[in-house]
Amino acid sequence: MPKDLLTVSLIQTSLYWHEVEANLAMLEEKIWQIGQPTDLIILPEMFSTGFTQAAENVAEPMNSRTFRWMRQQAAQTQAVVTGSYIVREGQQYYNRLLWMKPDGTFSHYDKRHLFRMVGEHNVFSSGNTQLIEELNGWKVCPLICYDLRFPVWSRNQVKADETLLYDLLIYVANWPVARLQAWETLLKARAIENSCYTIGVNRIGEDGNLVAYSGNSLVSNCKGNVLADLSNQEQILTIQLSHQDLAEYRQKFPVHLDADSFRLNPPKRD
Repeated sequence: MPKDLLTVSLIQTSLYWHEVEANLAMLEEKIWQIGQPTDLIILPEMFSTGFTQAAENVAEPMNSRTFRWMRQQAAQTQAVVTGSYIVREGQQYYNRLLWMKPDGTFSHYDKRHLFRMVGEHNVFSSGNTQLIEELNGWKVCPLICYDLRFPVWSRNQVKADETLLYDLLIYVANWPVARLQAWETLLKARAIENSCYTIGVNRIGEDGNLVAYSGNSLVSNCKGNVLADLSNQEQILTIQLSHQDLAEYRQKFPVHLDADSFRLNPPKRD
């Protein structure tokens, strides 16, 4: 049986532009400011550099400094630490989310939908595999920023036993203030259509390309009700999610049993 209460900590912060060491030092301090036991710590997209296409200058191989830093933070806090950063494998670059566990084991998800409006698809390679992780009996699906606009990719599939694939959907992001309404609307929509909790963790401040971010990291329950909104302030929020509340809603309102079944086709890319 899943643990009823899952404790999740969201870190909403500004980021130093292309300064990996400065960001890791700043985030380490904020992690320790959580000040209470937590199960999961969520950082923004490209938390070590800001959202940049200068992959050649700031990318790291796996098992380098950011990877080792995440392993250290997970071990010290005894919590899963997740967020994305730029990884180089051979001649390819990935916007890669790492799911780092306290025991040092990990998995990863490579951003599926690359933001072509700034040329991300010309620099990074796209992922093609969804990640579902288990945490205290909860099933968690972590995704990245622009993925939020594509409901098919995040669709909560119904399994043979008529249960759902995941309980919590996470988006780590650098989502600009210019499209704030879409951010808030889509996070609630993903929660409603997938009968799950949804969390979006965004950054604040301005990046090196003069793009402004207002944060508005958000936690929604399966009804689309906002449980927390971090507004535009630099802050840390720890919140508890109830699996019992989710299970009761799914039992009383099993909309997932009437969902259309489908399979994803291999993507066509430029």
